[in-house]
Amino acid sequence: MTINPDLQGRSYPAAEVYDVGREKIREFARAVKATHPAHFDVDAAQGLGHPDLVAPPTFAIIVAQRADAQLIEDPEAGIDFSRVVHADQRFTHHRPIFAGDRLVAELHVDGVRAMGGGAMITTRSEIFALGDGNGREPVSTTKSSILVRGEGQ
Repeated sequence: MTINPDLQGRSYPAAEVYDVGREKIREFARAVKATHPAHFDVDAAQGLGHPDLVAPPTFAIIVAQRADAQLIEDPEAGIDFSRVVHADQRFTHHRPIFAGDRLVAELHVDGVRAMGGGAMITTRSEIFALGDGNGREPVSTTKSSILVRGEGQ
């Protein structure tokens, strides 16, 4: 199956809400060996002016990959996940992620470039914290590139 070149410019709306919990932050921090007390101790985080535990900067990948799943699972995309190699990931943080945040992500396909029998796909996830009512506060922008290997590669 070949990658649909018409994916470029496509957007996937924010879907499922991701509730950031204290234990999720602690588990992620342990997994990535982030040892700052603000990831584990509420008093330490609040002593630095944060409202609650603060997530390590790469925590945004959890929400971004949930958004990426919409693209991978889209039958019109033509992506065989068993042939995907993650090529690049970049973060631009607008503010830290805190325990208690309710996050959503919109996914945008910024580029599709044929490469041999495969394709390089560049996506951008705009991650927002949901506020009271319909308010959304920008939290992070993540950019990701995946290489979808072609047959025989």
